[in-house]
This record gives sequence, structure tokens and C-alpha cells, in this order.
Amino acid sequence: MARRISYRVGVLLGVCLICQAALGYAADPLVGTLKAIKDRKAVVIGYVKDAYPMSFVGPDGQPSGYSIQLCRAIAAEAGKALGFERIDIQFVPVTLENRFDAVVSGKVDIECATSTITLARMQKVDFTNMTFLSGGSLLIKKGSAIRNIAGLVDESVAVIPGTTTDRALREALTKSYVNAKIVEVADHGAGIAALEAGKVTAYASDRVLLIGLLVKAKNPDSFELAPEQFSYEPYGFMVRRNDADFRLVANRTLAGLYRSGEVLNIFDQWFGKLGKASPGLISMYIMNATPE
Repeated sequence: MARRISYRVGVLLGVCLICQAALGYAADPLVGTLKAIKDRKAVVIGYVKDAYPMSFVGPDGQPSGYSIQLCRAIAAEAGKALGFERIDIQFVPVTLENRFDAVVSGKVDIECATSTITLARMQKVDFTNMTFLSGGSLLIKKGSAIRNIAGLVDESVAVIPGTTTDRALREALTKSYVNAKIVEVADHGAGIAALEAGKVTAYASDRVLLIGLLVKAKNPDSFELAPEQFSYEPYGFMVRRNDADFRLVANRTLAGLYRSGEVLNIFDQWFGKLGKASPGLISMYIMNATPE
């Protein structure tokens, strides 16, 4: 009899503890980004205007691209998590220079463009799981003898300062003992303009963005990509540090898109004309398809 009573008491105690834990979880007040989203009834997305096909302004004047489509899905999931049938999205343009401050200050909830995940940047912001893979490369004029970093001896190369490509380019030049003149430009448009005008012999940026520039160029047949890729650029979306709840919503969304294969449809929509997803990118999707 004593054993039965002890068993029943143990079961009741266990149930009470589970209920208490569940009630305590449900009673936790919203904080951070999710609270801000609930208060304003909108998700604020930061985007870059000229990073085709990842993040750019479309013909209709609205933000568009691969990264933007993924972030729209994240915004919808955030709305569901907060009990909204529909959540508004507010888009805020950011630049390569102010994107970090926009996230840290709360001006945007998430930055959705082409930011490379690095350990140094994690001192200031957090990142979602990986969203794309790219690498530094060179855009050159058609018929140029430049095929790689070694070909830049005594040549000039344009790059946007402060980017991961800028750092990787300088490191690659130093490692290869190549003396080249680095010309800093404000944006991608200025980079390709300098190349077209003959002010530089190459423009360095992430390969996926250089491909986008080729597609959008007035005279795409005038340029080509050097075969070499001189850096590793894993993309992720920037969010505020120590905001695990919102980051979980973002990662849950991405993992779901990866598990279902829907991400391949999104890839085809923006890159289908440029070819199929690389084995490396497919592997990245698989490795980040975290189960529930």
C-alpha cells in the first residue's frame, strides 16, 4: 500500500512539475526583437539596393532577390509565432558601411543581403544559419590575360573597402607576393564603371555578385570572370546579439525550407539562368536542414 501511495505521489509531483514548467515558459514575457515586432505589428528588414540577384530594387521599385525571399518567409514565421495571421513587412535600405549599426541599434530586425559570416563580426552581431556560399573573384574585360591573383602583377584592381573581399584580396596579394594597386570604390556600380573606363584592370567582389553585375551590364559580352576564386564567403542574415528567440525563428524557417527542398525552387527562380546549384551549396543546405 505504501508503495502505491508513494508511486501516485511521485506521478502527481512529476505532472505538477511539468505543468509548472509549461506555465512558466508560457508566462515568460516577450523580449528583444520579437517584442519589438509584436508592438509594431511589423518586421523590419534591412536590404541592399544593388546586390543583384541577392538583394536589390526590382522593376516595380520594391526590394527583391534570393535573400529577400528567404527573409519574407522568416517574417511570416515570426508573425505566426506571435499569433498574427498576417504580419506587415517594412523594408529599410542599408549600405555596406551602416548595415551593422542598423542591426545593433534596432533600426532593422534582420539584415537580408550578402553579409559574410565571420568570427570578428560576431563580436558585434549574431548570424542566422548559412544562407548561401560564394567566394572572392575578379571581373575583367573580355580577352584579358588576367586569370588569377598572380596575374595582377603591376596592375590595378578595384574593391569596396571594409568588405570581406577587400581583406581577402589584400591577403591573397600578400601571400602571392603580388604588387598591385588597389583602388577603393564606393559600390558595385562604381567598380564596374572603373573597369569599363579602363581605370582598373579588374574589379574584385563576391563571385555571385559579379555574376549579377554581368547579367545586368549594358554590354555583358565586354566582360568575363577570372576562373580563380580566392576566398570563402559563407552568407548569413545578421540579427542582434544574444537574441536567441528571434534567431531560433529565423533558423527554424531556413531549416524548414532546406528540409522540404523549397529552397531549390527559390534558387532556380533567381539563379536558374546562371546554372544549377553547386555541390557545395547543396551540401550546405543539407547540413543546415536541422530537424525539429
